[in-house]
Amino acid sequence: QVQLVESGGGLVQAGGSLRLSCAASGRTFSNYAMGWFRQAPGKERERVAAISWSGRSTYYTDSVKGRFTISRDNAKNTVYLQMNSLKPEDTAVYYCAMYNSRTYYVLVYDYWGQGTQVTVSS
Repeated sequence: QVQLVESGGGLVQAGGSLRLSCAASGRTFSNYAMGWFRQAPGKERERVAAISWSGRSTYYTDSVKGRFTISRDNAKNTVYLQMNSLKPEDTAVYYCAMYNSRTYYVLVYDYWGQGTQVTVSS
């Protein structure tokens, strides 16, 4: 049984930083791309960042480029999202997801985490 467990969310002031972690189990983590998504109240879920199976390729949505960094440690079966210069508009529930393939170009997600709340105060 595959499980994705996020951690690291919380309340932070604007301009601050948080690092989210997503620990995977039950599947060969290094074979799959991973992604971070977020959903704010009343809005659709959006893809924030993604990383290929090897970590050599990454994707960021425009609104977080230069502020967020996605990375992975295949030895620890964990993907990270370092979030710097946080803004109130970054407030959302953040989810990690495991893709159906090694790359993030095919938008098929096999598994999702339960989410972690990030709140940025102004």
